Amino acid sequence: MPISANPDAALEAPHDDRSFFGHPRGLATLFMTEMFERFSYYGMRAILILFMVDSIGKGGLGFNDQKAGSVYGLYTAMVYLMCLAGGWVADRITGQRRAVLIGGILISCGEFALVVPGEAFFYLGLVLLMAGTGMLKGNVSTIVGQLYAPGDPRRDSGFSIFYMGINLGALISPIFCGYVGQRISWRLGFGVAGLGMLFGLIQFVLTSRYLGTAGLHPASTGDAVKDRQQTKSAALGVGACLGVLALFGVLAAVGVITLSPTAISDGLGWCLLGISVVVFSWLIFFGDWSPVERKRCAAIFVLFVSSALFWAAYEQAGSSLSLFAERSTDCTVLGYNFPASWYQTVQPVFVIALAPVFAWLWLAMGKREPSIPSKFMYGLLFGGLAFAILVPAAGMTLGGGKAGPWWLTTTYFLQTLGELCLSPVGLSAMTKLAPERAAGFMMGIWFLSTSIGNWLAGRAASVYSSMPLPTLFGTVAALSIGAAVVMGLLIRPTVRLMQGVK
Repeated sequence: MPISANPDAALEAPHDDRSFFGHPRGLATLFMTEMFERFSYYGMRAILILFMVDSIGKGGLGFNDQKAGSVYGLYTAMVYLMCLAGGWVADRITGQRRAVLIGGILISCGEFALVVPGEAFFYLGLVLLMAGTGMLKGNVSTIVGQLYAPGDPRRDSGFSIFYMGINLGALISPIFCGYVGQRISWRLGFGVAGLGMLFGLIQFVLTSRYLGTAGLHPASTGDAVKDRQQTKSAALGVGACLGVLALFGVLAAVGVITLSPTAISDGLGWCLLGISVVVFSWLIFFGDWSPVERKRCAAIFVLFVSSALFWAAYEQAGSSLSLFAERSTDCTVLGYNFPASWYQTVQPVFVIALAPVFAWLWLAMGKREPSIPSKFMYGLLFGGLAFAILVPAAGMTLGGGKAGPWWLTTTYFLQTLGELCLSPVGLSAMTKLAPERAAGFMMGIWFLSTSIGNWLAGRAASVYSSMPLPTLFGTVAALSIGAAVVMGLLIRPTVRLMQGVK
């Protein structure tokens, strides 16, 4: 059944609708859904690592930095890795719209599980959040792309508006969840995040009629028999994966195997590498794709690697930079001592202020607008400079002093410039480069790069106490700037592989 307040109102995707600031009204539904999902995610993330390293007597879990960093990297990486599975399930079984509904329900349950005391409920909550975000995150972005007809010049602008919804949620959530978590109760902070997702889920159900048929049905090959076979194979694959996970859980519970967060996180790193190799080998060399589709998939690979390296630096806002804010940065402005988690509002403030500027800039430049690979190069460069300026600040804190708030603020400003060059552009590029019959899966590929970046960001937090901070931040800066140089050399070859996509 259609996920709509009025199933009979489901019409064709409203490509010509301009009722929402010149865009389809369905964009507002997806804007609000993504805003509240990001409210839930970033509100929880703002306090996650601080909750884990806080003492048990103060309501935390008492983890050391290495364990907390491993759990953080494992969770945030799996959140985005599950987008790959979520896109596959949506393409083959549920359709994107039902996947979003299922994902929202799982996220709400996960946040509320974190409210319950006990380490077992903590890990249960993380698992539910991983699965729920995997079902929702990539598929809601895919539906955005389906609101626009091929070649519609509003598409990039629509994704920029959608991206503002992401950052509006990211802006509000640390203020509420961070304050409640750090000043009242960690677990109540997670509860506030859960309420946000629940509200977003309700408005999605009530307003999804404006989406027309966008995201309503699984992808079709045009052959009914083949569609049924793929659906059956997908269902069997999902069942097999759940069975394997259940088996590992039972073996760990009875003591046959020993699983620790650090060991699981290390194993995940190898899994991410293996999945990437297998997926892109299939896309470029072995899959049933046309020559044009193969070349575009090769272009996606170049953007994929660049994206992973960018997020490895950027996502340290919730790991190493969160610890730096708590332990080594002055949290006082005009005499008011604020929670360290509030630093995570700085990035979304800059995004909301600058996203319209970037959207206008790309349109105003016309034919002089940089290509997609060029924008990725600028993203990596700004990401590297953001950490380069932290090196002297980290040096000042080695003796026990604290850096002023403007060091982190400047870092987040530069990261935001990089983000606006890369992230909304990447979302739009995936909807244009992806083979149409695998749109949800390819959006999952995009989030796989974010998964790798988040895993690396967690590893950075794991060595926070064992590596001198100037060395840690300097290494991140050097890798990002080096990647920008390589990307600059690959701009023209990548543009050729994109086969006319702009």
